[in-house]
Amino acid sequence: MTETAQFKLGFQDSLSVGLGIFPLGIALGMLAIELDLQWWVAPLTSLIVYAGSVEFMLLSLFASDASLLTIAALVFAINFRHVFYAFSFPLHLVKNPVARFYSVFGLIDEVYATYSGKDTAELTGTRVVTMQVISHLYWLGGSLLGVVIASALPVDLHGFEFALCALFTVMFIDAFSSRRQLPSSVLAGIAVTAGMLMPGDFDLLLSLLIFAALLAVRAVFNYRSAKGPALGGEV
Repeated sequence: MTETAQFKLGFQDSLSVGLGIFPLGIALGMLAIELDLQWWVAPLTSLIVYAGSVEFMLLSLFASDASLLTIAALVFAINFRHVFYAFSFPLHLVKNPVARFYSVFGLIDEVYATYSGKDTAELTGTRVVTMQVISHLYWLGGSLLGVVIASALPVDLHGFEFALCALFTVMFIDAFSSRRQLPSSVLAGIAVTAGMLMPGDFDLLLSLLIFAALLAVRAVFNYRSAKGPALGGEV
């Protein structure tokens, strides 16, 4: 198959992703203006951070003058899951070193969901990277459009910062509605409660760390439970 055909397939693959992330990019740009940040903050984070929901959190942290240590720790804790994406993502198809570096950078949830279950025989590096680049442009373009819309509106957008809370609330409800994720939802509630009871101003960071620890314990327990019958069987 020609390179042109692979570009077209990558573009087609990006359409479903764009339908989801372009409107969120608009919301990100509008949120930046509502928080009285410079117009370029949202597009810049979209360009160099490109981490979806983390960017909403970053804008709020920037507006509240949070410390760099707090920002770094929160971003690391929230996005650590991306480390494991490479185990089942077809990065081996991307041969060019520069393109592979970008492919690692552009490995967002939606891209992973699109390609992780596909037969690698159907994919090429060109198709994968094309899809990632165009998806990135959707996000960047959405944030730019959001800045333009918010700047042009004659009314105050007071309260729009609730978009971050609303986003995570919808994600939580979606996870809670799945019985498979019910234990994780309960553990999240325990972690948040414990974090809020801790002294100091790092309740969010502490909650994330506690939640990560609880998830690790749950993973070990599930692994041992799954291996238990086989290890305890007759010789």
